Amino acid sequence: MIRKVMAEIDVKLGIRQTLQKIEEAYGKRATISNAPKPLLIAVSKTKPIDLILDAYSEGQRDFGENYVQELVEKANDARILEHCQDIRWHFIGHLQSNKINKVLNLPNLHMIQTVHSLKLAEGLNKAWEKQKAEGVQTQSKLNVLVQINTSGEDEKNGVQPEDAVGLFRYVLEKCPHLNCEGVMTIGRFGHDYTAGPNPDFGVLTKCHQEICTTFERDPSELQVSMGMSDDFVQAIEAGSTIVRVGSAIFGARAKKPTDA
Repeated sequence: MIRKVMAEIDVKLGIRQTLQKIEEAYGKRATISNAPKPLLIAVSKTKPIDLILDAYSEGQRDFGENYVQELVEKANDARILEHCQDIRWHFIGHLQSNKINKVLNLPNLHMIQTVHSLKLAEGLNKAWEKQKAEGVQTQSKLNVLVQINTSGEDEKNGVQPEDAVGLFRYVLEKCPHLNCEGVMTIGRFGHDYTAGPNPDFGVLTKCHQEICTTFERDPSELQVSMGMSDDFVQAIEAGSTIVRVGSAIFGARAKKPTDA
């Protein structure tokens, strides 16, 4: 069954089409913004190694995973280690404090996009400092994004918009081993664009502006991670610099198995 599904999915074409849409959306936005061209994160959660290898062979280097154990298995897979030496893993799911070391120990970890609390920031900072002292890590700092709950949904993680500046300040001043590159949101699913712009995108860009103003940062230097398969074009038009695209590249996602 897996082979049949894989045969029906042209990952390379998905990558090319997605990059073309990013280019077109960026071209429209470039006249009103000096933000960098958006980075494509290929969200490979629940997808087999073979499809990741296909995407990598097309030039894709940045991949996103939501589940700790799945990322652990993929990052340590022999085929990934042999054929994808320049891969960059982005963790984009909810990270519990007791699983920090599992993620930070992984080869080719590039960024944690979901720092949603002071506690998690502190835990990541201490763990990275310890790993550096033990010679496990060679990078001076761990790249992170502050996750903001722009939709106000209880099931969504993220700091409240009014607390975004405070969390950014904490990372900046109290977490010397973290490099906070910007902000991120998941947002409410299924926004109807015929009713107007996505309010979640507006909230995140406002938080981004407030952080830049507060800390006197050039807006083009801080990332804005928003937009997924069904709305990454609109996200780019709204100012996104990182888009997280899964099903548009890898096909429809299988449901995550539930625990028995």
